[in-house]
Amino acid sequence: MKWTNLILLCRKYPRIVCFVRLLENEKRGEPLVNSGLVFSIEEFSVFDGPGRRTTVFLMGCPLRCAWCHSPEGQGFENFILRAPNGCANCGACRRHAVMEEGRLIYTKESIDNCPNNLLRYCAVRYTPEELCAKLEKNAPILSANGGGVTFSGGEPTASPSFLVECLRLLEGKLHRAIQTCGACSPDLFSEILENCDFVLFDIKLVDEKRHQQYTGVSNRNILENFKRLVSFGKEFIIRTPLIPGVTDTEENIEEIARLLSAHGVRYIELLPYNKLTGAKYALVNREYAPEFDGSRPVEFRTELFARYGIKTKIL
Repeated sequence: MKWTNLILLCRKYPRIVCFVRLLENEKRGEPLVNSGLVFSIEEFSVFDGPGRRTTVFLMGCPLRCAWCHSPEGQGFENFILRAPNGCANCGACRRHAVMEEGRLIYTKESIDNCPNNLLRYCAVRYTPEELCAKLEKNAPILSANGGGVTFSGGEPTASPSFLVECLRLLEGKLHRAIQTCGACSPDLFSEILENCDFVLFDIKLVDEKRHQQYTGVSNRNILENFKRLVSFGKEFIIRTPLIPGVTDTEENIEEIARLLSAHGVRYIELLPYNKLTGAKYALVNREYAPEFDGSRPVEFRTELFARYGIKTKIL
């Protein structure tokens, strides 16, 4: 099978991706079980849904947004991060590294032998049972504040079996939310909606060509899943990241406002571009060089939303 056909097949049937990863785990001697990679768990967040929440960031994302602030969470490889500051230049990490295709790859021995503890794996692998047991420890505190758990990423729907099983295990124990770009199959999105309580849904760009240009993928599935979300009856909030010269243009904001209004949505949250977005790229040995001017001030254009009867909140 050609790689292009395999990629298209995996996009259409995301559970195939999960199964292939499980087979890869078995080949490496890891157990053939449902598991997921978590690159961060943030406790007592107040911006990821109602009340105080624990936000779980799952690795893997089908998008490659030009403004992504979590480059370590884009793929599914649990690679080793090296902090850029504090190195004693002792060479211990390099002596235990290996060369692959001209690149220096750190190993577990590199981590163990760094005297300043500057190396670490970017993620921790959990089974659904392990992760949910960890999350449930704070259930009384979170529930008392009207909060719960939010699965984010990366893109949480990129780990379909793991996400759905976690949502099912937490039913009746914690309020369950997902923060998603909506780039998944309609069947999977419906299954996730059936098993969660709240959705934070990103709409970045309405124009398909510009969405392809700045995220690397079409937004057809995203917009279809937005319509599915509206009709599903689940509580949700639409969010738009405001990227200077990209998503904050008058044309894009009006298109978003028109789309929301046409489907009876009367509230949106706006996330201004964070100028520190590029800070993590050194950790993954990548350069942050977006195709837009991040120094420009963001245009909020709340008056355009107001024209369509849509209330806005700037986070």
